[in-house]
Amino acid sequence: MDFSSTVKGSMLEGFYPKHWDMKKIDECCSHAPNEITNRMPFWHENFSPVPCENLGDFDVMMGHEIALEIKKAAEKKQKIAFILPVGPMGMYKWASYFLTQWQQDCKHVFCFNMDEWADGEGNTITGEASFQHAMEKAFYAPLGRLTVPVSQRNFATRENLPSYPEKIAALKKEGAKLVLVYGIGRMCHIAFWEPMFAEEFSSDEEWLRQPYRIGAQLHPLTIEQNAITSFKSRTTLVPCRANTVGPALLFQADYAIGGADGALGRGMQWQGMSLWMTLRYGPTRFVTSSYIPTLPGKLFFLKELAGPLVAEAN
Repeated sequence: MDFSSTVKGSMLEGFYPKHWDMKKIDECCSHAPNEITNRMPFWHENFSPVPCENLGDFDVMMGHEIALEIKKAAEKKQKIAFILPVGPMGMYKWASYFLTQWQQDCKHVFCFNMDEWADGEGNTITGEASFQHAMEKAFYAPLGRLTVPVSQRNFATRENLPSYPEKIAALKKEGAKLVLVYGIGRMCHIAFWEPMFAEEFSSDEEWLRQPYRIGAQLHPLTIEQNAITSFKSRTTLVPCRANTVGPALLFQADYAIGGADGALGRGMQWQGMSLWMTLRYGPTRFVTSSYIPTLPGKLFFLKELAGPLVAEAN
């Protein structure tokens, strides 16, 4: 007895994206934990998942990867642009630590926050719950005099998000490297580009041309994921919409640094299925994160997320 054998006529019938192949998802999640790094034919030759023993290692390794990209670009006298998430977050402490230890300034760094809470018109949230506040506190402030210039920090407001494509294109024309930093959502979104958006497009090619969305509707499981991870379980505080970058910006990255740290303690977690789907499902617009392995880069993940993903009493 499982999901597929009982979903007919239930409240979950039609709840998940209709193009999600639940049998295929189940197969993705059925492998032994040590198989998670086995290479798939559709992976980029320079893509690799990197297991981390614990959250401390995860934060340090991911933070070092970000800082190293900044340092290498400076040594090449090259501009570097980042598309940045607010979640995961622990890596920013270590990125700023390494940069300050190396006395590496960020004058050549341009940052684009990938999303922000919003209403239906794209008006964004302000204050401590905003992604802008989180970024200023976690990354820009600790860098002190070495920090990214204010004029080179971009946030996903209704007014500024539409300028991202032109700004990034201009930087790339000048030789800048574009680095995507990301987490993976419960619904396999990258940024807040939800899988149900795929139904609006006739092909993956058309979907891949979408640069951003203002006031995007979020999936109910995205709301609940954020209630758990960011709002101490209080669903009533979570906005139901957000401004977000889209595939045209996400997947033109020259390099990608990802993180999956969705463990909850006492053996519980929320991200194992999303991680296995990202690595095994195969590229399709109906699973946004399935395109991640087609990019060069590293995906850091907590080893416990690999499973085994089996039923367990808690």
